[in-house]
Amino acid sequence: MEYRNLGASGLKVPVLSFGTGTFGGTGPLFGAWGTTDANEARRLIDICLDAGLNLFDTADVYSDGASETVLGEAIRGRRDGVLISTKTALPMGEGPSDAGTSRARLIRTVDAALKRLGTDYIDLLQLHAFDAATPVEEVLSTLDELVSAGKLRYLGVSNFSGWQVMKSLAVSERNGWQRYVAHQVYYSLVGRDYEWELMPLGLDQGVGALVWSPLGWGRLTGKIRRGAPLPEGSRLHDTASFGPPVDQDRLYRVVDALEELSSETGKSVPQVAINWLTRRPSVSSVIIGARNEEQLRQNLGAIGWTLSDEQVARLDTASLTDAAYPYFPYRRQEAFARLSPPAV
Repeated sequence: MEYRNLGASGLKVPVLSFGTGTFGGTGPLFGAWGTTDANEARRLIDICLDAGLNLFDTADVYSDGASETVLGEAIRGRRDGVLISTKTALPMGEGPSDAGTSRARLIRTVDAALKRLGTDYIDLLQLHAFDAATPVEEVLSTLDELVSAGKLRYLGVSNFSGWQVMKSLAVSERNGWQRYVAHQVYYSLVGRDYEWELMPLGLDQGVGALVWSPLGWGRLTGKIRRGAPLPEGSRLHDTASFGPPVDQDRLYRVVDALEELSSETGKSVPQVAINWLTRRPSVSSVIIGARNEEQLRQNLGAIGWTLSDEQVARLDTASLTDAAYPYFPYRRQEAFARLSPPAV
């Protein structure tokens, strides 16, 4: 297992981490992902730790806290050997104080997460979404106090825009508060919007990417092919509306390229897709998931080998799309490109 610094911090994280959205799964989204109980979770965590993967990502909103509870039970007795990443901000109820990142709610949700996880500290807390109704100063001063209290070690965000991250970093710097070192983002061969603004920001400001849904919301598993119907057992039948949209023509271009490289390398389609991500600038860790041992071992096989530069270029070409304004001139016009070379 390769380890990388998380952004500009001193925290070493594995290049592959494990997402526990399948733990204790309930409801139309998480129930479709998986229903892993504590005993099954222990076995999956055993396999991860044997492979050197020691970072486990969850969120309070995953199955209404059940994912955190199952993870806490599964790591009992070996807390010092694992890193826990969790998230908060999304609604956990219908009340006016059941969503967001106000001071009162952050203190309450962190304490609740600690209790479910069965620990007295969280290695990385990420805000699951930007709360436009709460002043950034209130959010960051509260997080800084939680770090000082020993309840949190490092801070990050998820699904923020560029200006939201940058404003937060500026406020932290101005006040001497703990800063965000991680950004959990959607990034895949069929979803490269992260590259236009958030990747250059991450490189410039030392904010490392933790990649969620590296297989494009289940579209790059090798089961979806051009001219074939969606497989009967695919989770996309139930979950497609929850995830990021994907242009079908682009999807099939990428799938065709992945299948070619799978034949050339002897690796599976998802292994090739994940390996491509591990080479991208600013990526600290790619979050993999699994409903069972077979899927986990398959995803762990995405590392320990390397695509050639020529093979990477073919995937780049198959997956490339036009950037939105104001980014497209910097990709299309030489005068703009000379002033600001692309990050990738």
